[in-house]
Amino acid sequence: MSLTEARFHDLVDATQQAVEDIFDDSGLDLDLENSAGILTVRFANGTQLILSRQAPIRQLWVAARSGGFHFDYDQDSDRWICDTSDELLGEMLARIAQEQAGEALEFEEL
Repeated sequence: MSLTEARFHDLVDATQQAVEDIFDDSGLDLDLENSAGILTVRFANGTQLILSRQAPIRQLWVAARSGGFHFDYDQDSDRWICDTSDELLGEMLARIAQEQAGEALEFEEL
């Protein structure tokens, strides 16, 4: 069963809010902006992490210094999974935070 557009937007909203909360609580020197469905995290070193929704294809896209990644929502596991590497969104965000901010953050619920 495919995601409805409404469910997709609810999932992305919740995911972006969770990511925002984790970064907010991290104490890192960064800038967060959530506008028009795009969450942008600007780290102190000038690098960025961007989470954007692609509603027509029901994907969540992540752009980071290491590249661009596309995530599909797996309803069986209730997780976002990278369509090329099968990496979970939370695992990738933890790796990106380590690479770009030099900090170990936990994104386990994602």
